[in-house]
Amino acid sequence: MHGRPRKSSKPEDPAAEAAKAQLIRDLQSQLLANHHNKIYTKEALDLSAELLSKNPEFYTAWNYRKLAVQHALDSDPDSADSVLAVELQLAQRALVKTNAKAYGAWHHRRWVLSKGHSSLDEELRLLDELQKRDERNFHAWNHRRFVVALMNRSDEDELEHTKNMIEKTISNYSAWHNRSVILSNLMKKKVQEFSQKDQVLAREYEFVREALFTDEEDQSGWFYHLWLLDQTVKSESPLLVSSWPGHGAEVILLRGSYSLDGSFASPFNIYKSDSGMLPLILYFNQAVKGVSSTTVTVSLGPNVNKDVVWKPLSAANSHVARVWVAQLSFADVELQSLEACSVEVTIGESSGIFSSSGCHYSHPSRLAFSVNVKASRTESGGSDLEHISWGNENFHLWKPHNLDLNFVPIDQLSIKDAHEQAPSTWQAEIIAEEIKHFRDLLDCKIGKLTVARLLTAHDALISSGTSVHSEEILRLYGNLMKVDPTHSLYYKDEHSLALLNQLTSRRESLLNHCFQYVDSASSNDNNLICLRLNNLSLSRLGSLEKLLWVEMLDLSNNELQSIEGLEALQLLSHLSLSKNKLGSFTALAPLRQLKAVKVLDISYNEIGAHSIDTTRYLCSSPLSHSIESDWDCKEIATDGVNVANYWEAFFVLKPLKNLTQLDVVGNAIADENFRLFLAKVLPSLKWLDGGS
Repeated sequence: MHGRPRKSSKPEDPAAEAAKAQLIRDLQSQLLANHHNKIYTKEALDLSAELLSKNPEFYTAWNYRKLAVQHALDSDPDSADSVLAVELQLAQRALVKTNAKAYGAWHHRRWVLSKGHSSLDEELRLLDELQKRDERNFHAWNHRRFVVALMNRSDEDELEHTKNMIEKTISNYSAWHNRSVILSNLMKKKVQEFSQKDQVLAREYEFVREALFTDEEDQSGWFYHLWLLDQTVKSESPLLVSSWPGHGAEVILLRGSYSLDGSFASPFNIYKSDSGMLPLILYFNQAVKGVSSTTVTVSLGPNVNKDVVWKPLSAANSHVARVWVAQLSFADVELQSLEACSVEVTIGESSGIFSSSGCHYSHPSRLAFSVNVKASRTESGGSDLEHISWGNENFHLWKPHNLDLNFVPIDQLSIKDAHEQAPSTWQAEIIAEEIKHFRDLLDCKIGKLTVARLLTAHDALISSGTSVHSEEILRLYGNLMKVDPTHSLYYKDEHSLALLNQLTSRRESLLNHCFQYVDSASSNDNNLICLRLNNLSLSRLGSLEKLLWVEMLDLSNNELQSIEGLEALQLLSHLSLSKNKLGSFTALAPLRQLKAVKVLDISYNEIGAHSIDTTRYLCSSPLSHSIESDWDCKEIATDGVNVANYWEAFFVLKPLKNLTQLDVVGNAIADENFRLFLAKVLPSLKWLDGGS
């Protein structure tokens, strides 16, 4: 562990090794017999000591000695000091002479110390000796934390100890880690000299820079610097960062066969729903729990709607999620009403919303938007569109009629209210200072990576609405992919996140990817706008909080292996994932929560091509006990098809009740049996791989 061998590299004589193994087996047999018969004589204890000196990882022997010690203490309480001293000496010999990382010896030593009859100062001296031999022995560091807690030693003293250890060896990762733990406690308790977070972090940045510039190849300091960056930019309490509808939006809800002239309304604020239900989406900067009708008040006109049910959009059926959705009913609104219904949403005025780490939502927010219901007096006359074709010829770059860029709902993405404070200037100043320093290390890989991270954090903090350093960030990650191919997949993911942030940060850049879908074979008028993020070499999805309004999304010709986070796009009805690197239906699990999807293209991926589904380790697995599946082989029995082979596909696709068009051609799984299976489990399906 940590590059230190657990066993001696010196070869032993085979005969001597066999004899030693036989001796250990004999000692173990005798100890187990004594243990079973509760024999705690001196001879029995000497035998256990001999065994532990040869094999300190035999847990039963340590447990036996605990029972023997307790028996001796119960028989003669005055012998506690001498009896416990023997146990400490035994554990010390095992750690110093045999194995300094023997779990049983460390646990036994902790148990003895907890009795309160031993010198803790002596214990610190032993730890110093062991850490001189291996400064990264995490057992010793864990034991030190236990000892200093018993001593009531101050965090300030321990912080100074980590400094001394680091100054001796800057590659002491354990000391850096321990320093982060202690520093977190000091800042949390607001101890004097640690109450001002900006001053504390500034000192630590300077301290770690000395180490990094001493040896830029050592990773320990870089990890600590990354921790400092996280402490600088992260928000302690959760924040609401976006919603749909956004604050100030004027939503037109279309019911039945009602249609609008596109010249009079922005397609970004039009939502079609025959049921009269409108999704309300809240997107937080971190996972939260406690979103309910108690903590989120929804008023429709003069009436408070107490029947709103909030659902977390999480990978499993968890009650903690970054995205929460509720369905607002406008089914009873008078048909052809000329007046829009005003909706007001208040979040967090009453306590109850907490992050997964236990931080209270302390920035109450208010949203106000209007909903104008346009409904036909008859039932819907048919489907919106017939068969969808994703060919380039069907997409025309969308331009507002009056060139008013405000049609694109960028301003509605960030929640702004009187309670929210402006970004702290000290954070931006600290990171700007770090950027200036680390530009001197752009000739090494870790220097490039750190500058890219710092630039990304700086752009997020200044909140100017634009990604100021996006071009440089993309250039740095692009260069890293070339010079460090071993970690190219990580750099590719970061490059994808930076690119999506750049594309979604400004109206003009977002408009360049907004296309109107035009079906030359159909005379149906539609207001369907497609966000085309195809052919961008994306390997990971991000900035989804800015895309809650999207109904039609083209992600084809990318390098996606999962669609994690896509469940936030609750309006999504048309989705193309064609020609990516999706390896299984497990990677498509977020589709389960996109109940509005009508058209889905997953053609020409790698589904069924891999004997081992590695995405189960990246995405939530249908095998999870926290997810209830309605899988029933008998219910969907199909002649000649072993439906059990397709349980993942059933799990993902069965909830898509509105799915009418599906393309799966080009995947290894897409044989005739699979198509028969799909026809059985998806009764609403009209087109499969282009055919009806």
